[in-house]
Amino acid sequence: MPWRRRSNRVSALEGGREEEAHPEAAAVPPALLTSPQQTEAAAERILLRGIFEIGRDSCDVVLSERALRWRPIQPERPAGDSKYDLLCKEEFIELKDIFSVKLKRRCSVKQQRSGTLLGITLFICLKKEQNKLKNSTLDLINLSEDHCDIWFRQFKKILAGFPNRPKSLKILLNPQSHKKEATQVYYEKVEPLLKLAGIKTDVTIMEYEGHALSLLKECELQGFDGGHRKPLFAIHWSVQRLFTGIQTLEPSVVCVGGDGSASEVAHALLLRAQKNAGMETDRILTPVRAQLPLGLIPAGSTNVLAHSLHGVPHVITATLHIIMGHVQLVDVCTFSTAGKLLRFGFSAMFGFGGRTLALAEKYRWMSPNQRRDFAVVKALAKLKAEDCEISFLPFNSSDDVQERRAQGSPKSDCNDQWQVIQGQFLNVSIMAIPCLCSVAPRGLAPNTRLNNGSMALIIARNTSRPEFIKHLKRYASVKNQFNFPFVETYTVEEVKVHPRNNSGGYNPEEEEDETASENCFPWNVDGDLMEVASEVHIRLHPRLISLYGGSMEEINDSKVTCNCF
Repeated sequence: MPWRRRSNRVSALEGGREEEAHPEAAAVPPALLTSPQQTEAAAERILLRGIFEIGRDSCDVVLSERALRWRPIQPERPAGDSKYDLLCKEEFIELKDIFSVKLKRRCSVKQQRSGTLLGITLFICLKKEQNKLKNSTLDLINLSEDHCDIWFRQFKKILAGFPNRPKSLKILLNPQSHKKEATQVYYEKVEPLLKLAGIKTDVTIMEYEGHALSLLKECELQGFDGGHRKPLFAIHWSVQRLFTGIQTLEPSVVCVGGDGSASEVAHALLLRAQKNAGMETDRILTPVRAQLPLGLIPAGSTNVLAHSLHGVPHVITATLHIIMGHVQLVDVCTFSTAGKLLRFGFSAMFGFGGRTLALAEKYRWMSPNQRRDFAVVKALAKLKAEDCEISFLPFNSSDDVQERRAQGSPKSDCNDQWQVIQGQFLNVSIMAIPCLCSVAPRGLAPNTRLNNGSMALIIARNTSRPEFIKHLKRYASVKNQFNFPFVETYTVEEVKVHPRNNSGGYNPEEEEDETASENCFPWNVDGDLMEVASEVHIRLHPRLISLYGGSMEEINDSKVTCNCF
């Protein structure tokens, strides 16, 4: 049933100020809003009931605690009339899917701050195919100012009652990501939706590598009270509220960029959390959880972290996850050497993966895709194995062990048995997330989840170049990329990678060897190059950080409540 389209200029107004409806918003087809959950309507408490025009029909509209329901008002007809039953089919939207409400007015060219009231516009988050989300609108037409004002105030009260939805955001934007498109992505696609949802924003441009770490580590973060005063963001403020047990609308952080930027911001938030907890940041065995949730807007070349989090690298989907407050706890790894913390991260590659990134960093003047392809070809041309000893602690899935570890207890105990393998390895991958990306749609670690308390250890032993290339090509297909005799996979909790030669793969006789500094081995950690000269110890920490997002299955399984009644 199509919605009525009006040829005159219509805008959404709130508080007398004109705000144009988002250009991407589309009318909600009523057929998409029906579901078997209608049977639960009778058990819900009714808040408001009235008559609105929806589409071309006058409808009996009921606002209950969980949903907005409507049914077309039709003249009486004989019972059992199938056509009548079809026309009177009840439709509904759940309140948790509404993210903004505006008063709808018709404004002439001369009317800048007022106009004829038409009704109320609801802005809704709907699911599309393949985990994508889209923003849509539903118009409730009624010309009565008093009637609309009552409904409008009730909708505003409902929206204010969702505790996980952010009211203010600190935006960290990397303008150099991918093809320098992050700025355009934010201001054209992200900011209009945030404004529509009434979220306060403060944007900081990341000017150099490590800028986010410096900002979150050194600056005083007090004084940000949800966007009403200074546009700073406060960790001290939220920590104080956390320990006093007062529920507040905490600020959040959003990173607009690629994997390197996202990983840097996550690392900075976790370091700040350790500092606030009075922990020594050089040596961390049981880190505390980051207090602030982190949102990720994919604007890089691969977007592995955002893709793994949302199931799709889609900017609108990522933005709507933030607006709707879909929070997902995610496992994080610590990377240490000689007992000293190097960084927090989500995934790492040593060997071929590290050498490829080290080569790509030498050719930053190329476009991202050209740089990546060139580095892969050159690394394959110089393919060689690393002599390593790899120690790992297998994953123990027993409930009591996982509960103890989730509470921050040390991982290793007398009952844990370390395993050791030695040999020549072409590539070693350690991943706490699935690592979805365009070149690996099933994921580099397809059997790993975001918060299952384990990591995937994937080892490619030394083999011929053609066989290794076959293994790499499998990542882009639906076939099992691990079904090779030289590939081994393990589910682990801790890993130690100890190179047994001290050259770092550096041969002074090879004049063009550009993959590593002397006596250092290149690691690819979340798309960032990390060079280490000795053993690296990777330890998993379950659910250490909260990220905005998640697959639709995970979101639908979670309980989203509204505290406004």
